[in-house]
Amino acid sequence: MSYTAPLKDMLFNIRHLANIDQIAQMPEFEEAGYETAQAVLEECAKLNEGVIAPLNWDGDKNPSSLKDGVVTTTPGFKDAFRQYAEGGWQGLQHPVDFGGQGLPKTIGAACGEMLNSANMSFALCPLLSDGAIEALLTAGSDELKATYLENLVSGKWTGTMNLTEPQAGSDLALVRTRAEPLPDGTYRIFGTKIFITYGEHDMAENIVHLVLARVVGAPEGVKGISLFVVPKFMVNKDGSLGARNDVHCVSIEHKMGIKASPTAVLQYGDHGGAVGYLVGQENRGLEYMFIMMNAARYAVGVQGIAIAERAYQKAVGYAKDRVQSRPVDGSINASAPIIHHPDVKRMLMTMRAYTEGCRAMASVAAAAYDAAHHHPDADVRKQNAAFYEFMVPLVKGYSTEMSLEVTSLGVQVHGGMGFIEETGAAQYYRDAKILTIYEGTTAIQANDLVGRKTARDGGQTAKGIAMQIEATEAELAGRDSVNARAVLKRLKAAREAFVDVVDFVAGNTKASPNAVFAGSVPYLMLAGNLVAGWQLARALLVAEDALARGEEVAFMQAKVTTARFYADHLLSKAPGIRDSIVEGAESVTALALDSF
Repeated sequence: MSYTAPLKDMLFNIRHLANIDQIAQMPEFEEAGYETAQAVLEECAKLNEGVIAPLNWDGDKNPSSLKDGVVTTTPGFKDAFRQYAEGGWQGLQHPVDFGGQGLPKTIGAACGEMLNSANMSFALCPLLSDGAIEALLTAGSDELKATYLENLVSGKWTGTMNLTEPQAGSDLALVRTRAEPLPDGTYRIFGTKIFITYGEHDMAENIVHLVLARVVGAPEGVKGISLFVVPKFMVNKDGSLGARNDVHCVSIEHKMGIKASPTAVLQYGDHGGAVGYLVGQENRGLEYMFIMMNAARYAVGVQGIAIAERAYQKAVGYAKDRVQSRPVDGSINASAPIIHHPDVKRMLMTMRAYTEGCRAMASVAAAAYDAAHHHPDADVRKQNAAFYEFMVPLVKGYSTEMSLEVTSLGVQVHGGMGFIEETGAAQYYRDAKILTIYEGTTAIQANDLVGRKTARDGGQTAKGIAMQIEATEAELAGRDSVNARAVLKRLKAAREAFVDVVDFVAGNTKASPNAVFAGSVPYLMLAGNLVAGWQLARALLVAEDALARGEEVAFMQAKVTTARFYADHLLSKAPGIRDSIVEGAESVTALALDSF
């Protein structure tokens, strides 16, 4: 089944929840109002629906291959990437100074969702380049920027991030790749990096590796890690490509999903050492890499929304076509399409509500990022930065975990046919699993939410968000509609559950860390559920007003119904999760280790 970009829903969020016209009043974004967003999204949809989505199925069946150190991507990928780059899509959110479009993240995030819905394996290449660009913009010298940024922003070259080693997964203190300084200011890099997405491929002229390594004599642990640019091909003074650097792909992984994306093992320094250029200062590499990782974590959350949308569209198409059994209410006196069955509707509504809720949350987070970087008022920038930082683990953690549930439901709607590869539903399920793992597992996102985002400020940012939610509750309370009252009841209960958990986390992280971290992932899921439900409650208010004016009746009625379903069936879980966190920690840790 083909992919159709959900433009109406994206533009609804951008206009009414992310308030794009307010963003367009900020410096540098004056041309980026609603009309620009609409034009950009419509063009993006054409490329993704017509060129990139049709390659998704073939990529799963004919993944990238390695021969004699050369990786060849799926047929069609190279040409599609050329069209993507020539259209200026890689540079959408990046500065005009380096050839980018300079558009807000609020627009860029929606385009990122379309690309990942169309073809997640393909989309990983530009995703990693975005992270490399962010790191160089923030910490690169003028010389590094002049050498690499324009070609990365244009998509002529692509970027990677090299963290993981065979002995160093999430624990980067164990990184052993070494960097030997040379008199000319460059370094020789020696070591092995694994799980390097698009670490080798045939879609671009050069690959710019950003590599974590330890300078000889540096302190042990994370305090002794530096970041280096290591190009596949050396770059001459005039910008032309020179000799091949001493970095080579020795194998690519055979994976459960995202099969078309080459995941490389890269060997640095087998022939005398790869030439590397220090980014920023020695021993501050992890700090710079976090810039890449934060950009990538948000983007992976968007991948979760994207794969959920694709699975939902496929399940709806199947449910409308597949004829099985009479409806239980006797409305049709013969076997009917399965979409008439209440439980199939429940599954489809669950898929839809999760996807729309997380899309709304991600859109609002993107708007906060834009305000944090571009608003003229320093206090407004600071408030939005704190909100966005709180949102990143929610967007990443909640949206990816929900994508597993949604893609699993997609298989379930197909019944036995979902278990058969030829229908295509299984690919989305397989592709979704990696999202809860890479760029920091769900548990690592939860650790970040507990430690950096909640305990550190005594829960103040979290409680500030709860106060914003209370303001939405007050708006709902002012409505006379059945749906607004029902959503209010669930939203208030979920917020109160969240505040209880925030108090528990802030009050016990130091004294009883095991008790708090036993509930860290449930806390993340509760927070994500609440914020997604809050955004759908805001959407309901907008939709009811539009209905009162007789505007876009079918779309707005569906938005109200989806928000009500989310409140009744998903947001209603929050109080139970609160109980498991606040009252259930002991049973997580009580069992003796030798009893496992």
